[in-house]
Formats: sequence, structure tokens, C-alpha cells
Amino acid sequence: MAAEDMPGSGGGLGVNRREFLASCVGGVAGAYVSGVKTLLAADQPAAAASATGPAGDGKCRIRLVFTHLGPKTPTWPNIGYDYEGRKKELTEKLRQACPDVDFIPVTVNSAAEAKKIVEADGPVTTQPATQAATKSATQATQPGAQIDAYLVYIVGIWTGAPWVLVTSGRPTILANDLYAGCGEFLVANAGAKRKGLRVAGVSSSRFEDVVDAVRCVECVKKLRSSAILVVGANPGKRGKDVEEVFGTKVIPITFEQLDEAYKKADRAEAAKWAERWTKEAEKVVEPSKEDVENGGAMYLAMSDLLRQHKAQGITINCLGGFYGGKMKAYPCMGFFQFNNDGGVGACEADVRCTISMLVMTYLTDRPGYISDPVIDTSKNQIIYAHCVASNKVFGPKGASNPYHIRSHSEDRKGAVVRSLMPLGEMTTTVLFDPGKKQTILHQAKTVANIDEDKACRTKLAAEVVGDIDKLLGEWDQWGWHRVTVYGDLRRQVEHFSALAGFSVLKEA
Repeated sequence: MAAEDMPGSGGGLGVNRREFLASCVGGVAGAYVSGVKTLLAADQPAAAASATGPAGDGKCRIRLVFTHLGPKTPTWPNIGYDYEGRKKELTEKLRQACPDVDFIPVTVNSAAEAKKIVEADGPVTTQPATQAATKSATQATQPGAQIDAYLVYIVGIWTGAPWVLVTSGRPTILANDLYAGCGEFLVANAGAKRKGLRVAGVSSSRFEDVVDAVRCVECVKKLRSSAILVVGANPGKRGKDVEEVFGTKVIPITFEQLDEAYKKADRAEAAKWAERWTKEAEKVVEPSKEDVENGGAMYLAMSDLLRQHKAQGITINCLGGFYGGKMKAYPCMGFFQFNNDGGVGACEADVRCTISMLVMTYLTDRPGYISDPVIDTSKNQIIYAHCVASNKVFGPKGASNPYHIRSHSEDRKGAVVRSLMPLGEMTTTVLFDPGKKQTILHQAKTVANIDEDKACRTKLAAEVVGDIDKLLGEWDQWGWHRVTVYGDLRRQVEHFSALAGFSVLKEA
């Protein structure tokens, strides 16, 4: 059993934090093409961006398949229904809501027509976007172009087409136009779930729920052209699993490479970051000015490595590196800034948490908070504890919450953030494991920021939704770490998991 799999392990690679202390057939309309959204803009006062957006053209191509019988047929929604008007309305709404997606509409009236579409679209590819041949927007409108997913909108029943499409092997969103597609949606969606197909079903009067499912397809696409850096540890099997399942590059970086970048960091620029962090904090408790400036230099060093490798996230064997004298400063302040700005900075060379944070950032534009949870059954609470946390939990454009600058808890050195995160909010906690092809999930409502000197600096207490005793049951199989994101994001997580081919384990 690897150290990160053992009970009590933080879930990272190459170092167990506790042990170390001891030693993803109709007419065809033209594709809508828009500019590609960048993941991150440079932030002031530094010109150094903390990460880059995904490589490649970034466009997600979704075949929008409307299924219905002819308007003269008496069926749901009703005889004489204006199918053309409804399809036009839905297409326009999707293009407005998802400007970075090329929707390629087509109508099918039968299973035979659906089969022709599937055959024309060809085999499904999981080839990373950086290696795939780039096709023009005109090519993308034609059958045979690479289609990332199907969005099957059932606007009338019964054609038999949805089942052909959900069983095509291509990731598929199955959308029910309420009071029009219900019966066929229910049958096809249930059958797809029973077979474990890569299908996300949406049956909702809230149009944004369809949009959220489309973002899951975008996420799968972005992951194939993304990269994460793992510093000071061998990514091992977990790195290979991430590359094979998500197509995300996992790039090992040595402590020596990080140290070289640290030595080259502009100290005047580092001081500016330290001044900003200090000014914006409610208070600085233990760290000296030098400690915070060293954190600024480490931030610039990590930013340089991210730029060099066109990566979107970084995780470091921080405890091993700092305790072993291979790092001159903790990366915590830099991680804080990355996560605030829409990038990913993850602790302890934990590859699973890093990819989980990247997935959630792509899905929600909100940062993940990696933690070592504490369980208090007497209060039905889980306390998410760690020395790295964002103070912009609703994303780069959201409100900021107060924070303190403290020393790293376990050795009382360096500079870290204690974030006083918003209360009365639902959170969703996840971990995606590409090796198991499973997602673990629980939810909790925030109730307190615990002020306790023991253990990690940020301690966010939340009341568990579900059975807290059940929540005690999976830690030996998954390790200690979890990733928490603000919001009721259960459906997004379930949709992404289904489209990625993962099962979901609800641990509470």
C-alpha cells in the first residue's frame, strides 16, 4: 500500500505528512464561432500571470440533435406543434449562454436517421487537443468532423432516436423539453444509467441546468489540452491515470528547477506582492516581513514555471521540500493567489486533488479548497482544515472575505493564510479518482470559522447533509484529503462524472 493510500495519509505523493513529521437526418446549420475565453488574466501589481488557459483552439464542438416526429402526428407535445420555432428558440438560447461552444444543429425523426448521424460522425477520439488536427469552422459543420459530444434535445416523442444516440459511445447530454419529451427521456435516461453509459440527463424547467451540463463537456475538452506541474515527487501511477483518462499532461519538476526559479525571482516584485497581501489582510500574526516577501518570491518562481510549461495548475511536495531544506519558502501565499485568480495551487504533491481542483475550476469558475477534514459527530460537523485557502470562494469576480496571515501551523514557520470564509453557504466536497473511475462526494453547510491553535490555520466548520456516521466510512480507501467548493454543485459533479465515465459514491 502506497503512503498516500494509507489511513491517516494526506493523500499526496512521495511523502506522508504525519510520517514525515516523525522522520474531462436533417439539415445542418452553420456553426457559431466565437473567441476563446482565457482561464486567467494577469493580476496587479505583478505582470506575472499565475497560469495560462488551455492550449489548442479551445473550441468545444457539440452536435445539437433535436428529436421529434412530424407536426401532423398526434403525440406529445401536440398535433400541429411549431417544432421549427421551438428548435430555433433553443438554439439561440444555447449560443447566447455558451459563446465558446460550436453548436451544430441537426434534426432526426427516427432511429434510422439517428444511426446515419452516428455513422457519419465516425469514431470517438480521446486524443488531446494539442495533438489533434485542427479543423475549420466550415469543416466542423459537416458530418465526419470531430464532435466532442451530443446534446440530444427531445422536443417530441417517440422517434427511437435518443436511444441510438446515447448508446453511440460519445459523451451525450440528454435534455428533456418539459411536456414534450418526457416519456422518451425517462426511458432513455434510465436505460443509459443502468448500463453505465457516458450520459448526463437533464429534465428541468431551469434552462441554466442544460447550460451547466454543456459546461461539463467543455471541461472534458479543456482537460485534454491542460497541464499540471508536480514538484519534488514522482507523479507515478496517479499521474499516468490522469493523462490516460483526462488527457491532461502531468509534468514532473525537480526541487532544483523550482529553486533556480526562486533565485531568479525579482525581489522588488516579490516585495510588492508581500505589501499587497499584508495591506489586504485583517492582520499579520507571526510572520515577519521577510517571511511574507519570501512567499512573494516563491509565487513568482511558481508563476515562471507555469508559464514555461503552459500549465494551469501546480502541486508541490511542500513539507518534504521545506523540512528537507530544498525549499527556502513555503508556496502557501502563492497557492492562495493562484486560487484567487482562477488557477490551481495544490498542497503536498497531491495529484488527485490537483486534477479535482482543476475540474471544479473549469466547471464553476470557483476555487477548490484542499483540506484535512476533522469530524465532530457531537455537532454533526465536518471541519475542513488546511494552511492554504482562497479568500475569493465565489471566483475571481466574486466578493473577497477577510483573512489573516499566519505561520505554517505544524512547524510555526513561513507565511500562510487563515481565510475566514462565508457562513450559511452550501458547499460541495469532491475527489475525482481517474484510476478508480470514481468520484466521491458529500455536501455541508458552513457554520463557523474555528479559532483553534491546534492543527492547520484555516478551519471551516460545516453541518453535514446526510449521515455523518456514514461519512466516517471511506477514508481508508480515499486518503485524508478532500476538495471543497462553495455552492450546491451536486448535479454538475454528477453530470461531469457521467460524461467522463465515472461512478459517484456519496459518502454521507
